[in-house]
Amino acid sequence: MAEIFLSQDWLDKLSDKLNHDARYAQIASKWEGDLTFEILPGGDLAQPVYLYLDLWHGTCRQAKMLPGLQDVSAAFTLTATYDDITKILTGKLDPMQALMTRKLRVQGSMAYMMRNVPTVLDFVRVAREVTSEILS
Repeated sequence: MAEIFLSQDWLDKLSDKLNHDARYAQIASKWEGDLTFEILPGGDLAQPVYLYLDLWHGTCRQAKMLPGLQDVSAAFTLTATYDDITKILTGKLDPMQALMTRKLRVQGSMAYMMRNVPTVLDFVRVAREVTSEILS
């Protein structure tokens, strides 16, 4: 399953779904902040993977893989092992539970993130749908 996160195709599908999902557009209409994801090795993943998403007012302006975290300065950096992010994106681990148990770590304004929990949860919903489509 490592190909899901190692693929620009997954990011393109996620970006497209975010940009065409009316529910996400409404819920995330006030969100301002880009994200980097640092996916640490585990399971089928031998090397870290870095992803970037520029999310702004319910749209995804850019989604790309990065060679490393030093290549972009985002408002938020989310870090998780490959195994834990896989559990989140397949519905086996609740994202809020992952945050509280530090299986998902966040750098950036936690206060902003917590004020926008509905946006965060709907982003995860869309990401799960994309992951599910790829796995089926």
